[in-house]
Amino acid sequence: MQRAADEGFMRLALLEAVTAAAVGEVPVGAVAVRDGRVLASAHNRREEMQDPTAHAEVLVLRRAAEALGSWRLLGVTVYTTLEPCPMCAGALWAARVERLVFGAADERAGAAGTLYNIPADERLNHRLEVVSGVLGREARLVLQSFFASRRGVATDEVGSRRGVREV
Repeated sequence: MQRAADEGFMRLALLEAVTAAAVGEVPVGAVAVRDGRVLASAHNRREEMQDPTAHAEVLVLRRAAEALGSWRLLGVTVYTTLEPCPMCAGALWAARVERLVFGAADERAGAAGTLYNIPADERLNHRLEVVSGVLGREARLVLQSFFASRRGVATDEVGSRRGVREV
């Protein structure tokens, strides 16, 4: 049952990723959920905002905190189409998110098990449950299509060049 719910919420994150791609942003989408209810959704907006911290995960954390009236996002699951980078994994940790569910692993910057593992680092005072690979193929294809169209490169080559792999 949890897998079906995870896939449903990941599909919402994928819609955010597609929205990002449509406006020229790297297609990463995120959704924050608590008790089966969507608190917030977001996609990358770095280009639009000219803000290096405007990653989908950071934006969804800000919106979820506003919705709950607290920076402590206890009981919250964040769904994101791409494995979080160190900044985003650190923000998830700082917000006390309970679970992270991501689609595609990121060999170049993944900080939730691939390159680093911030959510499970025992030196930190909070750990997150991590579920990887949920709709990973779909998430990877959205990213590959975006970069292929921007570079005029075959989709197969993009995955290995961008460090995005199927889980």
